[in-house]
Amino acid sequence: MRPWIAVPPQQGRRIVITGANSGVGFQAARILGSRGAELVLACRNLEKAEAAARQVPGYDAGRVVVRRLDVADLSSVRAFADALLEEYDGIDVLVNNAGVLGAPFGLTNDGVETHFATNHLGHFALTNLLLPRIRDRVVVTSSREHRRGTLDLDDLTWERRPYRAFAAYSQSKLADLLFMSELQRRLTAAGSSVRAVGAHPGASSTNITGGSGNPVLTWIGYHGSRLVSMPAWRGALCTVYAATMDIPGDTYIGPHGRLELHGWPSAARRSKRAEDAELGRRLWDISEKLSSVTFPL
Repeated sequence: MRPWIAVPPQQGRRIVITGANSGVGFQAARILGSRGAELVLACRNLEKAEAAARQVPGYDAGRVVVRRLDVADLSSVRAFADALLEEYDGIDVLVNNAGVLGAPFGLTNDGVETHFATNHLGHFALTNLLLPRIRDRVVVTSSREHRRGTLDLDDLTWERRPYRAFAAYSQSKLADLLFMSELQRRLTAAGSSVRAVGAHPGASSTNITGGSGNPVLTWIGYHGSRLVSMPAWRGALCTVYAATMDIPGDTYIGPHGRLELHGWPSAARRSKRAEDAELGRRLWDISEKLSSVTFPL
């Protein structure tokens, strides 16, 4: 497969990226910024986000702005969305990128398990709060690990099951794809031209295990990924492709190579569970109840 780096010009397009201060989100911001996009870097750590913003090619404080967002905290999600709706009359693309992997068991202030809250529920709420102003598309970040995921909607807080961090991660990434497909079904039914698409970065060298709380896992994740993974900018190309190319809603993009670990952006496989429309509808209903946010169209 031929390399894909032909990112279309992005002048005049406003793109919001969560978790854009490091890893795939940061590299996606750099690529999109180099093509002229106006960027909102939505990050928990403002100091790191400001430093990241200054590394976007052609940085200009009016074109690359930083706003605080903790997607694991629904009050932060609401405050961020309210401020953005006040500030901008339109958003072209929302990239739901922020995520955690391997976190120890914990519940957020909203009583939601950390992986599910960060990787799915916060982005579910953010998407629906911003949806009336989104003009083009929503990009949902999943993982090839979603194929290992099972979704127990009756035990999202792991009260009946022994907690396993990677199982919780896989479950949250399965939820992401179910959310993407159900969102597209609702957009289509509402007659909206907005698209919901997805991407995963394959094996990309990032610091996503930094929130594990386990120094050994963090060290292995950081150094091991640099031995066997693509550079983060290569993984970010899948996100950028999903955010910029003319693809249908409910398209899922990942690296083209063996096991979708490495390569250039291409159509990605999803599990049968990820295509379960009934499970997607049930997840949506529960996500609305947990977040107190509903589909606005």
